[in-house]
Amino acid sequence: MRDESLTKQVGKRLKEARVFAGYTQKEVASIMCMTQQQYSRFENGVFELNYEQIVKLCKLYDITPNVIFNFD
Repeated sequence: MRDESLTKQVGKRLKEARVFAGYTQKEVASIMCMTQQQYSRFENGVFELNYEQIVKLCKLYDITPNVIFNFD
């Protein structure tokens, strides 16, 4: 079962990483080959990322998955 609070937390961290990296949602969506609305759903915790998307975003934002999932 999907943990709603976890998807919301991941979305919040994705947004923080995107803003810190200096990208707009529209720019990231284009890089990810999706619409801005689709990408927005990840940041809002509506949809979960798959493995390939996580890897691509980590490379784009120059972060590790630990940052997205808040692993210490």
